[in-house]
Amino acid sequence: MLTIIANVGKLYQVRDKKIEGPLRGDQMKEVPYIENAFIVIEDGKIKDFGSMAEVPDRADRFYDAKGGVVMPSFIDSHTHIVYVGSREDEFVMRIMGMSYEEIAERGGGILNSARKFRAASKEQIMEESLRRLDEVIRQGTGAIEIKTGYGITPEGELKALEIINEIAEKSPIPVKRTFLGAHALPLEYRNNRKAFIDKLVNEVIPYVGRNNLADYCDVFCERGFFTPEEALRILEAGLKFGLKPKVHGNQLGRTGGVQVAVQVGAVSVDHVEELGEEELNLLKESSTIPVALPTSSFFLKKGYSPMRTMIDYGLPLALASDYNPGTTPTGNMFCVWTLSCLYGGITPQEAYNAMTINSAFAMELDPGYATITKGSVANLIVTKPHVKNMEYMPYAFGSDHIQDVLINGIIY
Repeated sequence: MLTIIANVGKLYQVRDKKIEGPLRGDQMKEVPYIENAFIVIEDGKIKDFGSMAEVPDRADRFYDAKGGVVMPSFIDSHTHIVYVGSREDEFVMRIMGMSYEEIAERGGGILNSARKFRAASKEQIMEESLRRLDEVIRQGTGAIEIKTGYGITPEGELKALEIINEIAEKSPIPVKRTFLGAHALPLEYRNNRKAFIDKLVNEVIPYVGRNNLADYCDVFCERGFFTPEEALRILEAGLKFGLKPKVHGNQLGRTGGVQVAVQVGAVSVDHVEELGEEELNLLKESSTIPVALPTSSFFLKKGYSPMRTMIDYGLPLALASDYNPGTTPTGNMFCVWTLSCLYGGITPQEAYNAMTINSAFAMELDPGYATITKGSVANLIVTKPHVKNMEYMPYAFGSDHIQDVLINGIIY
């Protein structure tokens, strides 16, 4: 099946060759494009593209973009969409002035979702999670990472991994699987942290690795959750069984998450709201990608990651949604786009590169998913005709810019 998308006002992220590594510094300023363009798709992949003056005259199917923008879909490298229920009661508590830590002390936060997760059937969790996946695809996400973390107990986390693996099999877009067994301490282990970590390291992680249930092992390395020493032990255990490390770090303070991530060679360190010169320099000399989650900062009314500073330091900044029930109940990457520009001080082009090319590297996905390159997978956003350029999309926040989403070259 040969499809031609014609009359594209601007075709963004056009690259002559495959991207070999994440973008840094001035590289992030540019999103190459062709005006008045066409794109040819065959068997779900990009076969050709160029100016309308050279558009082929034969195809099985023509799609008229009517002057709208066409660009690669977003890549969301940090989500927690496998959960059940909601936490709007905590939303009200925050409005009334309670902190994240105070809500957690009252049984809210992660443990609130864990109780609901434990009580729900696998079928109910699967239904809700697939609904969220469908939602974000329709909002322009063309590849996604999904973490566990709300099972909390070893048994619950394995249940979550089972669901994630089934979602990955059903999903029309690529799914990367992350085991976040160290998200919070289960109540039954509250007085015996060592026993819980021993069980993760000696039993659960080996089982996950040997049965190829996950791609990554993650730890919430923060004050009140897991210490740098505990995180290092867990991540090193994951490495022994083929689970590459990721870290939730530097969200609640400069508490060592970045140091752990760099020491263990983590693929990414996510949140990074609190960074000093030491962390910035460590990241600059490492291969670990910093991932900012601005919708989480917005919803928690906390400080934003120093996105402008990270780019100016030459770090390969990536952006993701952190879709989860407590701190970011949305996976809409257009929201991420606007907030990163307004509160991160970065340009629409820098943000888009962070949400596509650099996010692909933050989840070790073929960067062809993030570019218009011959042979790349045709996961694309086609905007409504009134959208004439990239800058308009984060500017006109709250509007629905999407005409169609194409997954593997087919309208979703």
